[in-house]
Amino acid sequence: MSSRSLLFLLSFLPVLAFADVPSWPQFRGANGQGIAAASEKPPVEFGPDQRLLWKTAVPEGVSSPSIWGDRIFLTAASGAQQLLLGLNRQDGKILWRHEVPAPGPASLHRTNSPAAATPATDGQRVYAYHAGFGLLACDFDGKEVWRFPMEAPFVVNGSGTSPIVADGKVILVCDQQGGKSFVLALDAETGRQAWLTPRPQAVSAYTTPVIWRREGGAEVVVGGSLRVTSYGLTDGKERWAAGGLEGVSVCPTPVLGDGRLYLMSRSFGGSAPGPSAVAGMFLADGDKDGRLTRQEAPFLEKDGVFDFMDQDRDGLVSGDEANRAMEWTRLGDYGLFALKDPGAASGLLSGDFTVWKHRSGIAKVASPVLSDGRLFVVQDGGMVTCTDAATGTLIFERERLGGEAGGDYFASPVVADGRIYVCSTRGVVTVLEAGPSLKILARNAVGEPVLASPALAGNRIYIRGASHLLAFGNP
Repeated sequence: MSSRSLLFLLSFLPVLAFADVPSWPQFRGANGQGIAAASEKPPVEFGPDQRLLWKTAVPEGVSSPSIWGDRIFLTAASGAQQLLLGLNRQDGKILWRHEVPAPGPASLHRTNSPAAATPATDGQRVYAYHAGFGLLACDFDGKEVWRFPMEAPFVVNGSGTSPIVADGKVILVCDQQGGKSFVLALDAETGRQAWLTPRPQAVSAYTTPVIWRREGGAEVVVGGSLRVTSYGLTDGKERWAAGGLEGVSVCPTPVLGDGRLYLMSRSFGGSAPGPSAVAGMFLADGDKDGRLTRQEAPFLEKDGVFDFMDQDRDGLVSGDEANRAMEWTRLGDYGLFALKDPGAASGLLSGDFTVWKHRSGIAKVASPVLSDGRLFVVQDGGMVTCTDAATGTLIFERERLGGEAGGDYFASPVVADGRIYVCSTRGVVTVLEAGPSLKILARNAVGEPVLASPALAGNRIYIRGASHLLAFGNP
């Protein structure tokens, strides 16, 4: 056996050693795809009086739980402290709390939280990102192993990205305002910087990266402003990029399958307001100084529009700033599309690499999920769209979940045992059959709002509600 073959096999030993350990190691599980292990069979029907194994009060946050073996990890916030929690997976008991002081974000959407980043784990350590503090690693007993302080980012509506771990590196994307965006890799064992690549063209976005392992090597793939971009996992160098995403506030995480990359974003695109809308906006300029204050333009506070326009962060929006913001927005594109393997191509890819694209049933926050060759998307209001992943053909479009399953959908859908679990902010978890027609198997009210994506491990579903972490399953 050659030395290269031996190294290849050795690289898989940690994975093989823990192959039977229940795990959901990061946001949306393995590589962010939202798919449980083939053997996992979480319950279909559950609620406060049915298959509830335990319910643990936790501080505020919208991050998801990550899981390895008998441990659950969760970030939370309490006053001026940001927390990393370690819980016992069997009974939900909080075993330890690791606290760090961190200032609150300068911009925060009403539905967001300082604790938005899901921890990641590789079975040896747990890694957490606290915006305003930086990255840190703890062992499974809560002892800090290393920390990597970082400047607090200015992200419109607050940070939403989560770290991932791949090939001994902790990866974090931090897209923000002011040309300060970057993607960072740290050595997972020591916390030392392996590489940092600026993303100056990117503005505030909330996606978590995925790893695309292709013939040319492993790549960190990031969905962000106007384009999706690939970076070499080893060196952080940009490999290729492709257009097709909105200009601001990209939320959904990419999905991989059958040698393709699937991306989604919702945007004004080319229909964004033009110069006449900016002129109308400045009718609110009460003192006629050519600049809008927050008091003069409260209508710009919705969804962080004022913060996005105020590029120099002086608390005022000038006409030039408003026009530049509108122009940037108009550059965006939107929809759900499939990108084929770029092969050896580099730089900005042509449209020939886009296999298909449509603009029906697009979610603004929740990521799509791929199951048996079909892409499923859940929109606000409880509407589901299913697309053939190979052809882009709509199988069914904007079918309503009905009942009490309305409301907003910030949690991304997950799949286990041929079933899709979707969570509404109203606290209803709807279970669907992952088939070619909408078949609702159950609507489960859990008793409190749900904004965080659920986790699946050990034949259980773990749901973070507004004030509790809940575990449902069979004993």
